[in-house]
Amino acid sequence: MAKKKQLYIFSLVLLLIFVLIFLFSSSKESHNYEEKIFSEYEDYIFGIDISHYQGTIQWDSVKNLPFDNKISFVYIRATAGSDTQDKQFKTNWEQAKNKKIIRGAYHYYRPDENSLKQAQNFINTVSLKKGDLPPVLDIEKQATVQSMKKLKKGLKKWLLKIEKHYGMKPIIYTPDVYYRNFLSDTSFQNYRFWIANYNKILAPAHNTQWTFWQFSQWGRIKGINHDVDFNVFRGTLSDLKKLTKK
Repeated sequence: MAKKKQLYIFSLVLLLIFVLIFLFSSSKESHNYEEKIFSEYEDYIFGIDISHYQGTIQWDSVKNLPFDNKISFVYIRATAGSDTQDKQFKTNWEQAKNKKIIRGAYHYYRPDENSLKQAQNFINTVSLKKGDLPPVLDIEKQATVQSMKKLKKGLKKWLLKIEKHYGMKPIIYTPDVYYRNFLSDTSFQNYRFWIANYNKILAPAHNTQWTFWQFSQWGRIKGINHDVDFNVFRGTLSDLKKLTKK
């Protein structure tokens, strides 16, 4: 029995060593990739997006991205579905303004919920001021109780209601593969896209007209004790300000 116990303990220790080596290697690889992107897009500007999943942010400590890149913008989750408000939205929204970071709000779209109620949830939660970025519709999932055709009609209803209310055309956030499979037709050709793709590439694979690119979900910065998404805006600070509310 003693030998079996020793073997069991040895196996656990060995497994732990392999896990630590894997995590260290992954972290180093991610760091090197992020450095490459920051260098590749040095003429553009960078920002982050956050939600309550980042916990309580110490905004006084939030300063720069890695490699001395400034945080030029932040997108903040405001709502999800027809009845959910992000727990940290109000605080994050106010603090981003206090830090003088260009801010925007996004809505996590739930495919099986009413699109107009979802839009109203966002409208009831978000008041845009001069200098704020356009609202963002975050669509990542397929519906389980309706067809893709009906889902796309719902997305369009959300977009049109939001545009009418705020006087700004929303931006669509979606994973690269979702864009390729469902949104690359003419239905949404007049909208700007924010594409998510973390495949260690130098640009999103299936959208050559992207406006924002979320290139990492494992970023680390001072003031946020959790992984945070890194994004690049395809333009200068002056270009970004042209998108904001006048």
